[in-house]
Amino acid sequence: MSDITEIICQILKKSRYTVALSGFGMLVESGYPAIRDGGESYDIEQKYGYSTEEIFSSSFFSTRKPQFYDFYRKEILSALDTPPGKGFYEMARLEEMGILQTIITRRIFHLPSRAGCKNVTELHGNVYRNYCTHCGQEYSMEYVRDGEKIPLCEKCKQAIRPDVRLFGEMVDNQVITRAATEIQKADVLLVLGTNLKSYLCTQLLDYYEGDKLLLISKEQHFSDKFADIYWNSRVDDALDKIITEMEKNNE
Repeated sequence: MSDITEIICQILKKSRYTVALSGFGMLVESGYPAIRDGGESYDIEQKYGYSTEEIFSSSFFSTRKPQFYDFYRKEILSALDTPPGKGFYEMARLEEMGILQTIITRRIFHLPSRAGCKNVTELHGNVYRNYCTHCGQEYSMEYVRDGEKIPLCEKCKQAIRPDVRLFGEMVDNQVITRAATEIQKADVLLVLGTNLKSYLCTQLLDYYEGDKLLLISKEQHFSDKFADIYWNSRVDDALDKIITEMEKNNE
């Protein structure tokens, strides 16, 4: 086992409260589209005549619902056929072992929870929650996926929308407060699959008052030097080594 694995395991074992920030890289490792990061922007624009930022926005939902839902079903809901990647199951295992206390993410595919993680804060909501814009009645992802061109509420026949943050909308204050509270409680922060200048990190790092910031990411970035420990690796590979080392020491 490498020295960096042993060092990180020692830090995690001593930690009273560890929070993980799950970023873009974990989405890519799972084979999901980087819908908010422009990874498929050119193809989307060629296909629909609008950029991702334009289509997946509150104004587009308000004025062009048929086109919004055509994009939403084909480009977002279709991805749900792919299960969560190994890294999300490994986070669930670390949570089960009492090593990891909570996970925070901006991603809307509900991947940590689908992999078994219990304490998850989804800053931008998730596609499994949907509601009527008029009466608030809740609907499943399947109802939206399999419904009419514009899914309508069974009660009041108004449009249903996904309970996710669209471009142009603010993150709910209660959700930000919950995430900030978790970060403030942490003595170790585990940043996974993103860089320290990403929106996820810049939004939350000011709340961190702990001892050790651990960063695991395959993509190198100039901000890596600001982490107490940086591990240049796929997240799922690194977490697998951490779990193996932890379980070996517990035997």
